[in-house]
Amino acid sequence: MASENRAILTRRDLLHQLFAVGGLTVVSSLAPAELIDAWASQAPQPRPLTPPNDIGPFYKKGAPDTPNLRDPRDPGLPLSVTGGVYNTKGDILHEATLEVWHADHLGRYDIEGYRYRAKLHPDAKGNYAFNSVMPGHYPDRVCQHIHYLVTAPGHQPLVTQLYFATGPVFDGNPDKNFTRDPLLISRELVRPVVLTGDPQDVHAAVRFELVLAKA
Repeated sequence: MASENRAILTRRDLLHQLFAVGGLTVVSSLAPAELIDAWASQAPQPRPLTPPNDIGPFYKKGAPDTPNLRDPRDPGLPLSVTGGVYNTKGDILHEATLEVWHADHLGRYDIEGYRYRAKLHPDAKGNYAFNSVMPGHYPDRVCQHIHYLVTAPGHQPLVTQLYFATGPVFDGNPDKNFTRDPLLISRELVRPVVLTGDPQDVHAAVRFELVLAKA
C-alpha cells in the first residue's frame, strides 16, 4: 500500500508542477485538482497475487479456443464467469492464455473429449469471459470448483481454482468454513455468486480476477 501511495503521489506532484509552470493546458470544465484526482484514480493499482491451488488429475492439453462451454440443451444451472488478468502492478497482461476445465453438473469430468474445457484469451482491456454450467460435486472433493491454468510471457504460470460462496459445505459462511475442503487453502479463491433472470430462467454469474507473478 505504501508503494502504491508513493506512485500516485509522484504522479500528482508531477501534474501539479506542470500546472504551476504552465506546461499543461486543460480544455475541460473540471478544475486542475479534480483532473489530477481523476487521472490518479484511473492509474493501474497494485494487486495481490492470486493464490495457487492444486491442478488435479484431469488436466488435458488441446482444449478448444472457445468462450462457449455450454450447449443450450445442457442440464444444470447456466453460469457465466468473467474477470481480468494482471500483474502485481495492476497492468493488464494482454498476451495471457487461460485454460479452464471443470466437471459437469453431476460432478463428472469428460476424459475422452473436451466437454467443459476451453482455452481463452483476454480482450484488449484484459478481460476474459466464458459461459458454462455450475459444476457439480466431484466425488473426491468437498467443494464445487473450476480449474485454471494461466500463462503469460515473462510471468510465472498460475495454477489455481475458482470456488463458489454458494457451496453447501460453507453453510452460508465461507469466511468461517472455507477450510472444510482440505485443498482450499485460501479464502480469496471463494467468490460470490450473483443470480439473474426470472424464476423460469435463472443464470449464475461470478467474477474472478487473476494476478500473476513476474518470472
